[in-house]
Formats: sequence, structure tokens, C-alpha cells
Amino acid sequence: MFYSVIIPVYNRPEEVGELLESLAAQEGGVPFEVVIVEDGSTRPCRKVVEKFAGALSISYHAKPNTGPGDSRNYGAARSKGDYLIVFDSDCVVPVHYFEAVEKELATAPCDAFGGPDAAHDSFNSMQKAVNYAMTSFFTTGGIRGGKKQLETFHPRSFNMGIRKDVYARLGGFSSMRYGEDIDFSIRLFENGYNVRLFPAAFVFHKRRTNMRKFFQQVFHSGEARITLYKLHPASLRMVHFLPALFLLGALFLVVGSFWCVYSLAPLLLFCILVWADAGIKNRNAGTGCLSVVASFVQLFGYGAGFLTAFFRKIILKIK
Repeated sequence: MFYSVIIPVYNRPEEVGELLESLAAQEGGVPFEVVIVEDGSTRPCRKVVEKFAGALSISYHAKPNTGPGDSRNYGAARSKGDYLIVFDSDCVVPVHYFEAVEKELATAPCDAFGGPDAAHDSFNSMQKAVNYAMTSFFTTGGIRGGKKQLETFHPRSFNMGIRKDVYARLGGFSSMRYGEDIDFSIRLFENGYNVRLFPAAFVFHKRRTNMRKFFQQVFHSGEARITLYKLHPASLRMVHFLPALFLLGALFLVVGSFWCVYSLAPLLLFCILVWADAGIKNRNAGTGCLSVVASFVQLFGYGAGFLTAFFRKIILKIK
């Protein structure tokens, strides 16, 4: 099997260098090419890519800024592989990644697949806390952590593989700015394709962010869920309401604390559970504390975006 790795890039030359270094270190001799698509960056990564010309089968393409979905389509049109593998440019791939993919496909072939994301030991406390918030069962992110929980697994663009002929039949990614990868995954299911989770084919998602940027990211994800509902009505599940319910419940408990301070007990219990779980997993109590903050940001941000879009697009019917 020959794979084409598609990587859209926007102003991330340092991250691309780390990703390419991890791809150059792959074990097992699985053949693949790398297609870099520069999406209108003001800080291009061409020179970084040129350093790996001898270590990887790699091509570089620059285009005006049109967003990640269109950039992936641009790269796919210039690829040669039987399977396309899409990574975010801020990921790092463990050395066994392609071996794990080959083993899974040899065991049970499929049309599309995805893997979880994880935090590397070298990540700083902020990166580990954000990773925890995005992958923890307590924040409805269990699937990103590699476990089939709460909803049907839908591959995400930070770590997604698709047969190239299937990709072409579906017309690639849509022009949505947020949620375009979930839209693509939903269309895979709607058209009856076989999609699987490959737990061993994980990536280290090295997000360079802060709490403000993280809130903006998950707020847009919450908004996108309503857009996805408008496009695919059957895709909305109870799990998608949970962050909004958490936000409303937390506000209710805080207001109630003016009359009865014990109403804050459920929130305190949540904080203790998250702190203990994150602290044990990261072997650091400080990271556990930061994970509590990140978890509230994730749930409040997604819930606020979901409720805002619900009010605008469902109640007011604004297109």
C-alpha cells in the first residue's frame, strides 16, 4: 500500500519541521509521500521542507489562503497514494504510526479510518492540560482519547485516513471553516462506507495555545455543530448537548449559591475528579490544576458556541 500524507500549513514553519522530522524517523519501511500545501502563509515553510528533500519523498505547493478543507483538496489532487492520510501541521507522529496502520488494514480493510491524539511527555503543562480537556471522558472527549464512548467514532482531520477513490467520490472536504472534517466523516457514513478507529495509530497533537485561543477554538466547534445539524439533521446526538447543559447547570448552581452555598458541591466534586484524573495521568498535580481550568474552558466555550448558534440558526432561523 502506498500512502500520501496531506499537510495544510498556515504560518507554522517550526511545527512543520517537527512533523517532518517525525515522518522521516518512521520505522517499518512503509512507502509514503508527503504533500505540503502552504495556505497563503506570511511565514512560509518552504526552506524547512527543502531540508527534508533527501529524507522524504516530499513536494511543496503554495497557494492563496482558502482554508484547511480546500487546501487538503488541493493536496489530494496532486497526490499519488492509494490512501490519503491527513494530519494537522502541529502534530508529531510516533515512529510506529505507519506500521500500526498497515497492521490494522491487513487485519480488516476499510474505506476510512482515524486515530486518537495524545500528549507527549515533552509537552508543557498547558499543552497537556488542553490535551486532557480534549480527550477526557469528563469533557465528552473520550473518542479523541482512543476509546469508543458516548457517540459513533468520526475521524478528525488531525489524524484521518481515506481511500483516495472514496475521497474523490465524496468530492473531498467542504468549504466550511470549522467542522469540515466532521462533515466529511458524516458523509462517509451516509454513503455506507466502512469507517474504523485505529487505537494504535495515534499522533501527538502539539497545540501551541493559551486559554483565550482555546476558548475561541471550542466556541467555533460548538457553533459548527449546529451548522452540521442543518446540513445533516440525523447527526445531532444527546452528547452534543452536554457541554451546553453543563454551562447552564453551572450558572444555575452559581446563582443558587447566593441562597445556599452547598449548591456549589457538584462543581467542586467535578473539579476534584478532573484534578485527580489529570494529575494521575500526567503524574503532576500542577498539570491537574491546569486541566481543571482547561476543562471548564472546553465545556463553557463549546456550550456557549452551541447555544449561540442554536439561537441564531434554529430559533431566529438566520442563515
